[in-house]
Amino acid sequence: MQKEMTIVYPVHSGLYINLTNRCPCACTFCIRQKNDSVYEQNPLWLEHEPSFEEVKAAILSEDLEKYSEFVFCGFGEPTEALDVLLQTAEFLKSKTKKPVRINTNGLGNLVNKKDITPLLKGLIDSVSISLNSSDPKIYEKNCRPKFGQESHGAMLEFAKNAAKFVPNVTMTTVSTTITHEDEKKCRALCQKLGVKYRIRDFI
Repeated sequence: MQKEMTIVYPVHSGLYINLTNRCPCACTFCIRQKNDSVYEQNPLWLEHEPSFEEVKAAILSEDLEKYSEFVFCGFGEPTEALDVLLQTAEFLKSKTKKPVRINTNGLGNLVNKKDITPLLKGLIDSVSISLNSSDPKIYEKNCRPKFGQESHGAMLEFAKNAAKFVPNVTMTTVSTTITHEDEKKCRALCQKLGVKYRIRDFI
């Protein structure tokens, strides 16, 4: 495992922000199980978890006009570093009108032991949640959450609540990791929750 302080990194037209390596899941298909980075970037394993000041400095080292959006996504669950995430989102909103997104496993409420979705209002424009399966047993087998059986339901509740405070909420599954029948059930589940559904490519 190679470590560096890669706090921000470009992906397509977005600037991605790597806040933490902590994650309550150990998904069988997660890229960090085998690789140190994505898209041939520098290693995303951090030497230490950055402070807000370190994140701010990393963002200011970039030409923000180059990017179409800012995304909290790295080798960990962004809501594990909730305070820094919120400070950073507020900072971004003071510097640019471009959208801010969180890519999350949706377990932020369990991680922080409270409903964090109201805190996202006005700071986060989009949330992408890894649904991974409509079936709690398949989800638990593939994602191996440390919170066990309550994880799937908590993730669905997070999505439902987030839709009250965030303009765009999408739940996703990864292509080839579940059956097409499960994908159909996921689509129906998302419609019931009032959120969008998307199938991500396997990386």
